[in-house]
Amino acid sequence: MDEDLDTMVREQLIAEARRLRAGIRTHRDGTGHALCWRQPALWSLLPEKTDPLPTVPTWPEFLRGCLRYRQSLDEQLPDAPRSDAPYRP
Repeated sequence: MDEDLDTMVREQLIAEARRLRAGIRTHRDGTGHALCWRQPALWSLLPEKTDPLPTVPTWPEFLRGCLRYRQSLDEQLPDAPRSDAPYRP
């Protein structure tokens, strides 16, 4: 799957590492409502060009998962700033 790395010279590997790190940082630095979205921009950093169709939970299950995710943020980041900014697509 990662055979392309075997043919890269040092400079190409460094450039690839920087590109991947930039993508990870963009994802890491997401905040607010951006925390809840699919991340095709992050996945597009992989050499294989696929965007698999996810299995989408029913609304009740999806909302339970959203609530649990938000609760986990309270547990993991109790001192993080809070915002009541409305969602704007």
